[in-house]
Amino acid sequence: MFRFPGMTRPVVCALTAITLCGVSLADESPLAGMRARSIRFLRMTQAKDGSWTESELVGVTGLVTRSLLASGLKPDDPTVARGIANLLSHQKRDGGFYTKDSLQRNYETCITIMVLAAANEEGQYDERIKRAEGFLRELQWDQGEGIESSDPAWGGGGYGKHERPDLSNTQYLLEALTAAGVKSDDPAMQRIKVFVSRTQNFESEANNTPFAGKINDGGFYYTPAAGGESKAGVTEDGGLRSYGSMTYAGLKSLIYAGLSKDDPRIVAARNWIRQNYTLSENPGMGAQGLYYYFHTFGKTMDTLGDDEFVDAQGNKHDWKAELISRLQQLQRPNGSWLNPQDRWYEGDPNLVSAYCLLALSHCD
Repeated sequence: MFRFPGMTRPVVCALTAITLCGVSLADESPLAGMRARSIRFLRMTQAKDGSWTESELVGVTGLVTRSLLASGLKPDDPTVARGIANLLSHQKRDGGFYTKDSLQRNYETCITIMVLAAANEEGQYDERIKRAEGFLRELQWDQGEGIESSDPAWGGGGYGKHERPDLSNTQYLLEALTAAGVKSDDPAMQRIKVFVSRTQNFESEANNTPFAGKINDGGFYYTPAAGGESKAGVTEDGGLRSYGSMTYAGLKSLIYAGLSKDDPRIVAARNWIRQNYTLSENPGMGAQGLYYYFHTFGKTMDTLGDDEFVDAQGNKHDWKAELISRLQQLQRPNGSWLNPQDRWYEGDPNLVSAYCLLALSHCD
């Protein structure tokens, strides 16, 4: 019998089903069973100091802790509480959450803000969140970096080495500021909207970059800054190819930034998704970044608010059921997930399992 202290009742039921509930795990819903097995795995892999994988990887510990909270565990659950305590130990005088010499300060601070906001039941983390918000505002690319609003880097968020901003970091920046209570009309949010719009393959008044019209398919790529980059490669004429994970990230970010669903940028991004809807791969990237894609897919679809999505061929998709089924196929016997394509840390089962739990949290 599996039994862990502090679990919420539904998870305890799922893990101890034979003894306590009179049914086996096979009789549980696929979602409950997957969630229970993954939580069990993550409880076993947590280090004594509350971290996962490596004590220096604040982002991994943050994502795992956030995924457990999103899966129904409470802040006072022992595993969650140790994760939060570890994250709190990394806050610096400037308000950021990171380790010495970290090159991922934006990413790590953003994730930690989202954890603390989710666990902030009595306002006990208000002051810490506010300080971290100030740190993120300083990191955002704007006049503080000596650039003008015409620069493609304007408004974005990037890694701590600060070479250039990118859409992945920017989507975390936007979500963290939103979790901290920042409204969409805030100047920082408006700057983010400028950056995200310029990361779309869509020529419009909001996007006058050299890349905007070369592909013009409505999808998104990694960054227009510092000469531009797409992880999916370039076309012969220098266009930056759109790909799945960034397109879902870009669409979600534009909605968070306050654009209406009938805005041409939103319409164009939805059309790209209609043309490229799939859960078999990360469109444009194959298996690379697949679990990051699942996570972003789930959150974006949930943000759109439709239980059913219709692709370009007119096929109707119950995206929640399809995502659950896909992750059920991929879950390993020990409850974890793992990407054989070990790029962007997806060879780490702790990180990948966190992505999956976060994706599943949008399927309830």
